[in-house]
Amino acid sequence: MTLAGKEKKYLRGLGHALNPTVLIGKNGLTEAVLAQIDGELEAHELIKIKFIDYIDEKNEIADEIVSALKCECCGSIGHTFLFFRQNANPEKRKITL
Repeated sequence: MTLAGKEKKYLRGLGHALNPTVLIGKNGLTEAVLAQIDGELEAHELIKIKFIDYIDEKNEIADEIVSALKCECCGSIGHTFLFFRQNANPEKRKITL
């Protein structure tokens, strides 16, 4: 799934009012954190992730999240990244592109 520029811009607009739902701290990206991100994407489709530690490696960790969970990174501001994954069930989709 790849998003066009207009779609990413739309999602960034929706994500502006969101608070970070996942914080990545001193333990980095673990299996538990990946499971939490996966659950949040399943429930909300659009989430924010904030990096508290691992500031220098945040782009690499974001790429790992994208490849592991089959989601898209819509943008980042500072230490906060916005991720989107459309729900597989069309009836449970909250965001239409």
